[in-house]
Amino acid sequence: MSEQRRSASSSYQPRSIWRKRVKREWKPLEDRSCTDLPWFLLFMLFCGGMGAICGYTIVTGGAARLVFGYDSYGNTCGQTNEAIEGVRLSGLDHRDRKYVFFLDPCNLDIIQRKIKSMALCVSQCPTEEMKTYEDLRRFAMWNNSELCSYELAAHRYPSLPERFDKCPKLPVPQSKALPVFNRCTPVDISCYSKFAEAVVTFVSDNTILHRLIAGVVASKEIIAGLCLLALVLSMILMVIIRYISAVLVWILTVLVVLGSLGGTSFLWWLYIDHRLTMNETLATDLKEATETNGETVASKDHMRGLLVYATSATVFTVILLLLMLFMRKRVALTIALFHVAGKVFIHLPLLVLQPFCTFLALFLFWVYWILVLLFLGTTGNPEKNEQTGLTEFRLSGPLQYLIWYHAVGLIWISEFILACQQMTVAGAVVTYYFTRDKNKLPMTPILSSVFRLIRYHLGTVAKGSFIITLVKIPRLILIYIRNQLKGKENACARCMLKACICCLWCLEKCLNYLNQNAYAATAINSTSFCTSARDAFVILVENALRVAAINTVGDFVLFLGKVLIMTCTAFAGVLALNYQRDYTEWVLPLIIVCLFAFLVAHCFLSIFEIVVDVLFLCFAIDTKYNDGTPSKEFYMDKALMEFVENSRRSVAPAERGRSSKRSRAREETGLTEMKAMAPGTSSA
Repeated sequence: MSEQRRSASSSYQPRSIWRKRVKREWKPLEDRSCTDLPWFLLFMLFCGGMGAICGYTIVTGGAARLVFGYDSYGNTCGQTNEAIEGVRLSGLDHRDRKYVFFLDPCNLDIIQRKIKSMALCVSQCPTEEMKTYEDLRRFAMWNNSELCSYELAAHRYPSLPERFDKCPKLPVPQSKALPVFNRCTPVDISCYSKFAEAVVTFVSDNTILHRLIAGVVASKEIIAGLCLLALVLSMILMVIIRYISAVLVWILTVLVVLGSLGGTSFLWWLYIDHRLTMNETLATDLKEATETNGETVASKDHMRGLLVYATSATVFTVILLLLMLFMRKRVALTIALFHVAGKVFIHLPLLVLQPFCTFLALFLFWVYWILVLLFLGTTGNPEKNEQTGLTEFRLSGPLQYLIWYHAVGLIWISEFILACQQMTVAGAVVTYYFTRDKNKLPMTPILSSVFRLIRYHLGTVAKGSFIITLVKIPRLILIYIRNQLKGKENACARCMLKACICCLWCLEKCLNYLNQNAYAATAINSTSFCTSARDAFVILVENALRVAAINTVGDFVLFLGKVLIMTCTAFAGVLALNYQRDYTEWVLPLIIVCLFAFLVAHCFLSIFEIVVDVLFLCFAIDTKYNDGTPSKEFYMDKALMEFVENSRRSVAPAERGRSSKRSRAREETGLTEMKAMAPGTSSA
């Protein structure tokens, strides 16, 4: 009987442990278990499918055809080939022909974004421009590289009647082979300008496009220097956040106000100066202005651009000043927030490297994804195009859905990498917050957080990223449908599409924020994704006003930091590009610089945003389960403790006033009741 009781008690022990785990202590656990293991296995199976797609393209020859190139008869260059049924001139031995040569490399299909020309495998690319068929014959005899179709004899090129269809279009430009993909590419830049026109879908005025491209090419050194300036400014702002966070809000406020006002004033000054200069020129020498009509048109376009920029900057500055006016009362909360976040970066300096690690992981995955996508473009069964007579490789049947599977993999795995960054940062910040003695922190909290993520919580990250993917895919599909139906749908359908896209975008942002807090709850309690999301949601709802106010102000200040970096870089770009007289259009270079500056600032300051969100989730948990008594001491930093004390002091007079009113009301009620109960007071 005793043995049975012991076995029964041992069988009920896991249930008792589970009941204890339900009562969460809300501090980092030493004993952890794997969370959301089925989702981790599902994610591994999905990644295995992505790898199988890559293996399929390699086995079926798609990767080889992309890397080594292939001709219009289905032969891979540099290899021996097998004959394809129904395709003439297939199955040739091209071991001595390693380069792909296009008969008309500048003949581009703008809709399909590809070269619409016959391709051949040749031994050598043209080393000089050839203007006659005699030059083609001489090049073939001297270099043993035949540039016409395989069935034509090289010594008869000038006299063959098929030379107009099966030989390259004259003149044949000088070309060189790409170092990786073995394609003969023309040295003449005119072909590249046509290719740019084929890629850009908004081509309406070729002259404007050529001027934009010329502006980018002429200012490439300035663009590189300004991008480096944006990187340096982001690093400087991170240093400021770490060491002088108490005055960061005021610094950002003053600099953003001065930068916005200064940039707007400078743009208006440029516009007025440009207009006065042009008016003086037209007034003094009308004949000369008429002779240089092209320069006058370019100057007018430049002046219109300056007017648009100045007006947009004015509207932006007015909105920014109004927002700062309404948010001024929350400055004290923001200073306390940034003070604690700055201490986190001092104790965890490796947090600054997280954007580089995440960018490297995303970059490597995106390169892999693009290569496999290109492999898929040259994989499949050979099919003869009836219009051109050329052989193309296309996926047919169920295999054509591999591209959709590959596209879903791009979204899910990218979101998974970003979620891993959030979980890593959340785990390190949680460890910092719930460690009372900061000198007893682990040697490398970031590496410890990465180790916990890999060992226990990859399934949770996979599940959270999959939920974001489920919301993002319909939004992208709706955006694609809207672009395809642009100009064809009615106003009602257009409004419905925009409303659905906006709703899905808002839902995605809310889920991103909830996922981030769920990762922090998982880092604390080692619970599954759904349990962590529910617990975090309950805590955030209970502290909605306080957390939302602090979090909103913090995000707003960080947004001002991004705007500051972008405006400083744009201001430097205006100064550098405005005085370049080699070209008149500097719209595209300035847009490229501004986008890159904002992207760099976002990569660095997004880490700070994650730290802020996790800190205040911990702060809400700390104030909920602790009250400062000896048995329930706060974990929070002194700055947040001062904020709590100040909040209590501000609330105390109001509480005392309400309590005194309640006591007076009770006294008046008691006196009334005593009078009613006293003898002789009732009316006879």
